[in-house]
Amino acid sequence: MLDLPSDILEYYNQGREAGRLFRGNPLEMLRTLDLLTRYLPSAPATVLDIGGGSGVYALWLAARGYSVHLIDPVPLHVKQATAGSAAQPDHPLASIQLGDARALGFADNSVDAVLMLGPLYHLQDHADRIQAFREMYRVLNVGGVFCGAAISRFAGFTDGVLRGMLSDPAYVSIVENGLRDGKHSPNGLAYFTNTYFHHPDELVTEAQAGGFLDGKVFAIEGLAGWSLGEHGFWNDPVQLDTILKFTRQLEREPSIIGASSHLRVQAKVDREKVAKRPRKG
Repeated sequence: MLDLPSDILEYYNQGREAGRLFRGNPLEMLRTLDLLTRYLPSAPATVLDIGGGSGVYALWLAARGYSVHLIDPVPLHVKQATAGSAAQPDHPLASIQLGDARALGFADNSVDAVLMLGPLYHLQDHADRIQAFREMYRVLNVGGVFCGAAISRFAGFTDGVLRGMLSDPAYVSIVENGLRDGKHSPNGLAYFTNTYFHHPDELVTEAQAGGFLDGKVFAIEGLAGWSLGEHGFWNDPVQLDTILKFTRQLEREPSIIGASSHLRVQAKVDREKVAKRPRKG
C-alpha cells in the first residue's frame, strides 16, 4: 500500500527532517524522550518505529538496548537511518525498511511497543488513520504500548500569529479550512505540506476505533513550545529544566493540551481482549 502522495515525498526529499529536532527549540525532542523513557517497557523490548524518519528516536532507543525496527515510506529517510545505524555498530537497528503505517509487514502480537511519531500527520482521510491504528493494535503483544504523535488542530493559527503569516490571504484561507475540518492543504511547500491537524479528543476516539481501550493524550511542548527563544530559554540549563518541570506537570491539563503544537496519544493493548482474539496462521 506504499503510495505516498507526491507532495509529501517532495517535502521530505528536501532533507530537512534529519536535523529538524536539533535546530532551535529543543522542547519537542526532549519531551518526547522524557515520555518514551517513562512509558516504554524496559529494554531489551522489541520496538517498531513507524514513520521513524532518519532514525533520531530509533537510534537513541537502540543505543539503550532496545531491539528497534524502523519503517518509513521515504527512501531518503531509509538511507539516512541505515547510515545512522552503521555509525553505531555496537547498537545497530534490528531492521530498516520502506513501509506504510496502514499495512505493516509484521506478524500479529509480535512487538512490545509501537511508535508512530509522524504518520498521523499525513493521513488526511479518517479511514486511513483508523486502519493505521488497527495495524498497530494487531502487531502489539498482550499489554503492548502504543505511542503516537499528532499536530494540534490549532497549530496552524498559532504558527501564523508567531511567524507573521496571517498577512498572506492564502495562508488565512489554509487556516480557515484547517480549523473547520483538520485538513491543512497548502497547495505547495511554502506552508509545510498536506497534513491533518487533530483535535485532542479525536485522538482518543480514533485509538478506540482501532481497538485500544485506554487512550490518553498529552501535551508534548505545552505552552512553552511557542516561545521563539528570544529570552535565551533554550541555552540556559536552569531555565530549560524549569520549563521541562512545569511542562511535565501540565502535560495532562485539558485546558492546555490543545494549545500544544504537538500532541502525544498513548494506549496499551487490553490484555483480556487480546488473549481472546484469534491468531492468524
